[in-house]
Amino acid sequence: MRKVYYIYNPQTQTYDRIYPTIRQRVMSNLRRLFWGMGLGAVCFVAPLIIFGSPSEKELRKENSRLRAEYNVLSHRMDEAMGILQDIQQRDDNLYRVMFMADPVPSAIRQASYSGTNRYEHLTDMADAELVINTTRQLDLLTKQLYIQSRSFDDVVQMCREHDEMLRCIPAIQPVSNKDLKRTASGYGTRIDPIYGTPRFHSGMDFAAPLGTDVYATGDGKVIKVGWQTGYGKTIIIDHGYGYQTWYAHLSDYHTKVGKQVVRGEVIGAVGNTGKSTGPHLHYEVHVKGRVVNPVNFYFMDLTAEEYDQMIQMAANHGKMMD
Repeated sequence: MRKVYYIYNPQTQTYDRIYPTIRQRVMSNLRRLFWGMGLGAVCFVAPLIIFGSPSEKELRKENSRLRAEYNVLSHRMDEAMGILQDIQQRDDNLYRVMFMADPVPSAIRQASYSGTNRYEHLTDMADAELVINTTRQLDLLTKQLYIQSRSFDDVVQMCREHDEMLRCIPAIQPVSNKDLKRTASGYGTRIDPIYGTPRFHSGMDFAAPLGTDVYATGDGKVIKVGWQTGYGKTIIIDHGYGYQTWYAHLSDYHTKVGKQVVRGEVIGAVGNTGKSTGPHLHYEVHVKGRVVNPVNFYFMDLTAEEYDQMIQMAANHGKMMD
């Protein structure tokens, strides 16, 4: 019902009815319209602000679900990384040890994508830190799996070459020494026979009569036949796979440079050349450029009891013959 307005007329002392102009009516209607629209907007927007729209609710629900899935994925990748690290440990400390191969360097295993901003495109996403960390974990896991796969390719190749490698690795004594009485001096610090001072002895000495046969201890290629300072007449055999054997103080050669020899083949004769105090063979084993104890390379020639006896004899002989 439309309101009716009156104004007091003091002359007639009565209330006269007021009739608004068209402009006033329009302005009044507009005010009512604007107030109504404003109230309606407030009534519509307020619940949206307080409770959110159905689509926003659905988006929040979806974001929560995705965040949970990312957390689960991150946890599973941590578990997968732990399993991979166990495989890496076995690869380095078991499989590669069996074939006497070096472990994969940690710098290669732990290689990452440092120095490159691979994840810049993810920084604008919701929960960017979680997404970036999960993506980084996945990239690292993928890269380490690839490196491990290549390592296993190497191990498979070593398996295929295993029989050949066993033929090449030094595995017998360089002179016939079944009674072990010819073991003169072992590997390690010994008394120099000429100067009488302690000195590191880089091989084993086998006392034997002049002319006693000297045998190649593994298959390989002769790379030196000739004089070596301090060693006298010397033969060096390269067995491949990082192994070399040296035979020193010889009296004669029965092989030549470049010849492929097999384990047990006669290559020379015991002598007394070079820095020597009596007829004997000085024998060294080199692995990847390092001199190692030859006593570890007689496993095809000695029983367990004989091996133990040789170790004791070599350790107890304090003087070298060269």
